[in-house]
Amino acid sequence: MLDLKQSLLESYAVNECINQYLLENLSDAAWNAEPSGGKGRTIAAIAAHMHNVRHMWLVAAAKGKPLPDKLDRATVTKKEAMHALAASAKCCAQLLAESLDHPEGKVKGFRPDVVGMFSYLISHDAHHRGQICALARQLGHPLPKQAMFGMWEWGTRWKECGFGGES
Repeated sequence: MLDLKQSLLESYAVNECINQYLLENLSDAAWNAEPSGGKGRTIAAIAAHMHNVRHMWLVAAAKGKPLPDKLDRATVTKKEAMHALAASAKCCAQLLAESLDHPEGKVKGFRPDVVGMFSYLISHDAHHRGQICALARQLGHPLPKQAMFGMWEWGTRWKECGFGGES
């Protein structure tokens, strides 16, 4: 029988594994390269934004719990961003798990409920992953084709996250 809570939490974990996979496969030369025309965020700034938006929601919804620090988009390294994203994903997963246990699925400060929050978090990350891939290509540092396809190999990423069993 499907354990919906477990499936949602695993899906959120896979989403973060895909973020990590993307950054692992991103050329270091693309990290701080200025976008064409000097307008828009660098990839470093996009990654910092992804983490900082999670931080914003956690401050509102997980008051009093330990949270990772915000990132400075101008100085963040790829390694720091990967570490911070992993830490904020862990905090978000805890928030999602607790909210899934709430009888009404409430998330403090977020409407309509935990499923909406789950969808928001994954949609936000996916949007910015697309921006990162497009920007890397525009900067002349496209991700390897294998990595581009690899981000869509959900079952592979799921196994890499440590989940097993039959699909």
